[in-house]
Amino acid sequence: MRRTLGVGDAVVIGLGAMLGAGIFAALGPAARAAGSGLLLGLAIAAVVAYCNAMSSARLAARYPVSGGTYVYGRERLGDFWGYLAGWCFVIGKTASCAAMALTVGVYVWPGQAHAVAVAAVVVVTAVDYGGVQKSARLTRAIVTVVLAVLASVVVVCLGSDAADAERLNVEVPAGAGGALQAAGLLFFAFAGYARIATLGEEVRDPARTIPRAVPSALGIALVVYAAVAVAALSVLGTDGLGRSAAPLADAVRAAGVPGLVPVVRAGAAVAALGSLLALLLGVSRTTLAMARDRHLPISLAVVQPRFQVPHRAELAVGLMVAVLAATVDVRGAIGFSSFGVLTYYAVANASAWTLDAARTARIVPAVGLLACTTLAFALPGTSVVLGAAVVLMGAGLYGVRVRWASRQ
Repeated sequence: MRRTLGVGDAVVIGLGAMLGAGIFAALGPAARAAGSGLLLGLAIAAVVAYCNAMSSARLAARYPVSGGTYVYGRERLGDFWGYLAGWCFVIGKTASCAAMALTVGVYVWPGQAHAVAVAAVVVVTAVDYGGVQKSARLTRAIVTVVLAVLASVVVVCLGSDAADAERLNVEVPAGAGGALQAAGLLFFAFAGYARIATLGEEVRDPARTIPRAVPSALGIALVVYAAVAVAALSVLGTDGLGRSAAPLADAVRAAGVPGLVPVVRAGAAVAALGSLLALLLGVSRTTLAMARDRHLPISLAVVQPRFQVPHRAELAVGLMVAVLAATVDVRGAIGFSSFGVLTYYAVANASAWTLDAARTARIVPAVGLLACTTLAFALPGTSVVLGAAVVLMGAGLYGVRVRWASRQ
């Protein structure tokens, strides 16, 4: 495929994946889980994301091809671990795509959320089909709009008479389980920073671009998340934030500027659309890589000659997401998605561990591996059970495929 993406494009794609999935979707559930430990949960999620980002950046520079941790796990740990990482990514992120599509529907036309969600998937799939450079340009415009809306929320909330610094007091909940669960949920908000790693074949000078772009996108997202979380907490408090279905809209309303509510709702829809755009890019490229190795149908590995995109993989993923968005309520999928993605990054950290035998070089991947495992099992029980079942199902399918291939 054609290498057209520079550092700026890569950062924008990472931000596009993070901002829509995170601040509008995960803040409320995390507040309910952590209570006054919400900011602590955000800090834990950021540390885990940093470790994962550093491991992913090193691996992506070494293996600049499409597929992300599917490729890294295969090359560093063996075929099974690469397959398992790819399985977790495709399944978990497909659910995330449907969640983002439904978020667009809920904000644009609540009474017809499923229909709007399907339309959003069709439009975004068509944009992705036109080539990654067009997707990057559209994502840049979306990120600009979303950052402007979030900046307005922060200014309005912190400048209002309703803001109270006492609401920002951080206390560790009993047993610290709430903060860890919130960190696991908020990790969903950071999981787009390495999206560029799955586009390794479309990046210019990947050894230089990827290690610069991944931490840059993560750092910008962290600053934005922290500012918005502090602003919303200052006017709503943890209880109000946890009860709210649309916390940022409620925050500006509580701050005494109800006229900004429609703008915030529109910004949420645009953010979710941008996240959907970036997510579909990543899932389709991992699907391409797995199809090349025949873990998925080989027909999905075809690259369209004119636009230089894996068009069959994009259409297959788009169809699957559209079906989910039309038939399933995936609001509870944040936890399931987080379990799958944390498993995916656990494989990434284990892979990065093998790059260098020096102890200092192994500290970050070791911390990342331990943290991913801890947060995955700190998620709500239903998410853990469902996520573990899906991982085991993927492992079983791999075993069936290997046995079938050995008999040919």
